[in-house]
Amino acid sequence: MTRAEDGGDAPGLRDPRVVAVLDRLHREARGDWIRILRQAPNVLRGVLERRSFATLLSPAQMRDVYIPVSPQQGRLLYTLARATGASRLVEFGASFGLSTVYLASAARDTGGRLISTEIEPGKVAAARGNLDEAGLAEVAEIREGDALDTLADLEAPVDLVFLDGWKDLYEPVLDLLEPKLRQGSLVVADNVDFPDLRRYVARMQASDGSYVSTTLSASGRMEVSVFVGRP
Repeated sequence: MTRAEDGGDAPGLRDPRVVAVLDRLHREARGDWIRILRQAPNVLRGVLERRSFATLLSPAQMRDVYIPVSPQQGRLLYTLARATGASRLVEFGASFGLSTVYLASAARDTGGRLISTEIEPGKVAAARGNLDEAGLAEVAEIREGDALDTLADLEAPVDLVFLDGWKDLYEPVLDLLEPKLRQGSLVVADNVDFPDLRRYVARMQASDGSYVSTTLSASGRMEVSVFVGRP
């Protein structure tokens, strides 16, 4: 048994470097409402054009928006990863790296590794810098580009998947990764109250499907699903 497995010398979310980075990122993310407000004309135009909610804004238009997980959601991600001993973690949608730091902290404590992906180059650079500042760069990798390309060569098994990128890609990314899941792997999806994710939630909660799943709404709406095998 390793030190990470028995809980010894596992700094987790108490590491001063991790605490400092998370505190800073959560403070910076509080300005998101101002940054999103600047995009109101583009959103209104998309609504009038009857476009899907997920396609109202492009990655370039959202390049300065954090779209963060809350502290409660971040701690939930860390807790789920630690409780299940997840050693290969995958994140779709790093943004500035807030959720990435939570997941990478868990990966370090389990002796594992996190692979994340982000399409906006400026966010990739910022997220990598935040991981380095938190002392987590050695256990986490952020791949730049379309997730359907950057995650295509992942090795199995994948123990935990966090979906928090563009909502219209949740199912395609899941389709890509599902063959790499093991029985008991976790899939966590954020913002499942978005209209575009109704089909995703229905898929995860189907009684004859591959998952046992529940929606958590105490802090945002996240779908937490356990892969139980293909029907």
